[in-house]
Amino acid sequence: MSPLSDATMRRLREAASWPAFEVRYVALGVVGQGGSATVYRARDETLERDVAIKVLDVPDLAGRAARRLTREVHLLAQLDHPGIVPIHDYGVLEDGRSYFVMKLVEGRPLDGAASTRPLAERLALFERVLETVAFAHDRGIVHRDLKPPNILVGTFGQVFVMDWGAADARSFAEAETVVAGTPGYMAPEQESGAPVDARTDVFALGTILRELAGCGAPAALRSIADKASAAAAADRYPSVQEMAEDIHAYRVGEAPGSYREPVMERLLRLYRRYELPVLLVAAYVVMRALLLMWNGM
Repeated sequence: MSPLSDATMRRLREAASWPAFEVRYVALGVVGQGGSATVYRARDETLERDVAIKVLDVPDLAGRAARRLTREVHLLAQLDHPGIVPIHDYGVLEDGRSYFVMKLVEGRPLDGAASTRPLAERLALFERVLETVAFAHDRGIVHRDLKPPNILVGTFGQVFVMDWGAADARSFAEAETVVAGTPGYMAPEQESGAPVDARTDVFALGTILRELAGCGAPAALRSIADKASAAAAADRYPSVQEMAEDIHAYRVGEAPGSYREPVMERLLRLYRRYELPVLLVAAYVVMRALLLMWNGM
């Protein structure tokens, strides 16, 4: 008998560590891994469908990781929105690891999915992210870890805001002492452990927008990203909805409120927007002038 290869042994060790559910679910493979939990693709044998199951890596029934997972379950149960993956089930394995079951969504992270799309399509995807985050804010929930890897674009263009494990569901005005998030996307007040509110997520969204727009983005679009990611919370958009309004204005050819548009640029923008009527009026004026000249001869 030939010895097993290192790759085969590695796969066997990984499979041996997969959770063994008492009933209903059978783990099929790993689809993602975070700091304290692993997400598995699993088979729901009762309903005969594949699902995703997030499982803590270690037994922690009374610890911070378990409390965080439980909080994430309850938060997601409150958020019934097309851009948020629904929860199906919650439980504890025999070995003490908590888990929850959710809809299995397949796709690519926002940065990868947007990289080959034109700017207009990237902004359309981004608007759907804003809609989802605004919905959560309306229910008093701040995500606190918005970044491209936590935004999934599905096979058919669906957009999902994922990983609500760091979310703050308390009053926006209440102090938050636990620092959570990802460097580079965290607002200054978040990094310092100060209270967070909707503007904390606005900061991360501004950073994401800057990355999506690229270094050659028009000045009007850059102004939206700059306002959203201002260092002082008071200088940012007070809500995701107001940021979304400026994105929409830019997309339909209007000047966003964040942008001080130069006069000549405004005239050029208006000309491009109303090019046909302008040309028709110009043609009429020229024809009238020619007729007057002809009659005067």
